[in-house]
Amino acid sequence: MIRFCRLALSWLILSAAVPAAGDEGMWMPQQIPPLASRLAALGFEGDPRAFADLTGQPMGAIVSLGGCSASFISPEGLIATNHHCAISALQYSSTAERNLLRDGFLAHARADEIWNGPGSRAFVTTEVVEVTDDLGRRLTSDLTDRARHDTVERWTKERTGECEKDGSRCRVASFFGGLRWFEIKQLEVQDVRLVYAPASGIGNFGGETDNWQWPRHTGDFALFRAYVGRDGRPASHAKENVPYRPKRWLKVSPKGAEPNDLVFVVGYPGRTERLQTAAEVAETTEWELPRSIRRAEEMIAIVDDLAKTSPEVAIKVEGRRRGLHNGLTKNRGVLTGLARGGVLADKRTQERDLKRWIAADPERQKEFGGVLEEMEALQARGVATRERDATFRSLLSGQGSLLGAADTLYQMAANRPKADLDRESEYQERNWKRIREGLVRMQRNLDPKVDRMMLRYALAEAARLPRDQRIEPLDKAVGLSAGMADADRDKRVDAFLEPLYATTRLFDLDYRLSLLDKSLAELMATKDPFLDLVSALEPLEERLREEREERQGAGYQIAPRYMKALLQKSGGLVPPDANGTLRVTYGRVEGVTPRDALHYKPQTTLAGIVEKHTGKGEFAAPAALLDAVSALRAGRTSPFVSPALGDVPVDFLSTVDTTGGNSGSATLNARGELCGLLFDGTYDTVVSDILYEAGTRSIHVDSRYLLWVLAEVEGAKEILQEMGF
Repeated sequence: MIRFCRLALSWLILSAAVPAAGDEGMWMPQQIPPLASRLAALGFEGDPRAFADLTGQPMGAIVSLGGCSASFISPEGLIATNHHCAISALQYSSTAERNLLRDGFLAHARADEIWNGPGSRAFVTTEVVEVTDDLGRRLTSDLTDRARHDTVERWTKERTGECEKDGSRCRVASFFGGLRWFEIKQLEVQDVRLVYAPASGIGNFGGETDNWQWPRHTGDFALFRAYVGRDGRPASHAKENVPYRPKRWLKVSPKGAEPNDLVFVVGYPGRTERLQTAAEVAETTEWELPRSIRRAEEMIAIVDDLAKTSPEVAIKVEGRRRGLHNGLTKNRGVLTGLARGGVLADKRTQERDLKRWIAADPERQKEFGGVLEEMEALQARGVATRERDATFRSLLSGQGSLLGAADTLYQMAANRPKADLDRESEYQERNWKRIREGLVRMQRNLDPKVDRMMLRYALAEAARLPRDQRIEPLDKAVGLSAGMADADRDKRVDAFLEPLYATTRLFDLDYRLSLLDKSLAELMATKDPFLDLVSALEPLEERLREEREERQGAGYQIAPRYMKALLQKSGGLVPPDANGTLRVTYGRVEGVTPRDALHYKPQTTLAGIVEKHTGKGEFAAPAALLDAVSALRAGRTSPFVSPALGDVPVDFLSTVDTTGGNSGSATLNARGELCGLLFDGTYDTVVSDILYEAGTRSIHVDSRYLLWVLAEVEGAKEILQEMGF
């Protein structure tokens, strides 16, 4: 059961200065019981308090995959998630001769299940404790911005270390800009294996053409299994490990979801930004999204060309290619929605109202006076050098994987001699195993040609920076300057890259791993050109880190005041912005009218797959699926046919409020059964990350399609029996 340190503090939490409306809300589990009357009005007959018990049903069955969501669906640790959440696992085990990305995979026996590779994890949240007061005692008013940041960071490390003494994985997360803080404890399963993923003609049917669109006919499902040591505790991948036996798992519904049904989605949404100020919305609209869209378009062109060079390279770049396409489509939709929805004008109106409300009372003036101006000033501090800072982050964060690996090795060597609490958070000892796993896993996707082209792109970006935002050590190393002609720039970049890739030894896995334990002096003595480049960039990296942390320290003081002002003005039971922590959202299965005279029904069926099937590219359904449809049409009976539709349902729409990270989330009916898997949103309403609209819809794959494919297409009787069929 969730424990609380501050039960006296009301859950009158705010969002965008107004209480949540309609089905808006990615609620913390402990916020669900107070919503009992809302849920009862929707026909919910269960006990809302069950959602606040993280070890009970259904919450004890909910899983995070570290970027995607999932759920246990058997007592033997079987996990259901999305097909697109299995791309990394499929890619890791694919070869040109055995392309699992294209052909899919099915293990008929436990011994056939494939390890997802180093770094794969499954997390189950077991406890959430509010720790706001504990931090508050440390944040005295006399602290400088930098001292405030350092205080929060050290406190976070201390709490995390204490929490993890029992072998759990822990995190201290802030909500509402640091107004409230919670310590989150999770079981960390370290051996996750692939059980089933359909062929791309099912799991990615429609491809990028249908991505973020409705109607949809995608079988976006896959199955993993969690393994642990023979003692039942999390353990590194090993042949002798045994399936994890969760205390809770979900029953998969053979009846799926029908129009007007109440549904819940439980998972780990990544990030929403509904509490942005007007200045932040303006920056998102005018700079951040246009930049992201441009970069994605340019990188997709590079990756698509590389994929044509060989089947091996195509497999290596597939994950990157899909991620770029997915982000590009979503960002285009968000930008269109921001322009259409008048978000900036609404934000400015809300801020004028807030200023008037503060000015109307002397006590409010004393506590909140000038807070909006301080928020704007803080945001402006990062605007001045945003082009340089963003370009530098992209350069070192793996635009070319090898430079990112070199930076990791350098930072490990620089941090290792320090006491653990003094190390940068990502290089504390608790993360050393993950760092090693990352350096191992990258080998499957590492290709000199791909790496060079992506680094070449990053260097060209740096060359285009304005004169007052140059990355000076990079200019010196490569011979770049502001205003350089494209032809001259390309010549210098290519001349720089040639010896870089000709002489490095970092492509060799064993050599790369051998450097993890080296001192900084030993590392630099290797004279590897990538390490030399990282060393040259390090002074700027350190300066940018200092500037960023000072701004964060200022934010820890300003943002909570801003949030508290909104809270006092608006009131209402409202959820916090998504931040990668466990959330519950609810709504109905319902169609939508996106524009005049156009109405979308809430369900699609097998008939739509047959209609869309062309036999080529994104719309090539497997022959086994088409044969199963023909058999159904010829009179074969199936318990997964919807009586109302006269066909097997494939996907459905609902009004639930979701975002990235929710992919693979369990969609539950009013009885707590798994009736589907959340996998997407609609293009018209992806702006909901910033502005929730009444027409917002989420897309789910119906549990009946999953069961029908397993039964009629795959013949996976072992899996069906394990699930209780």
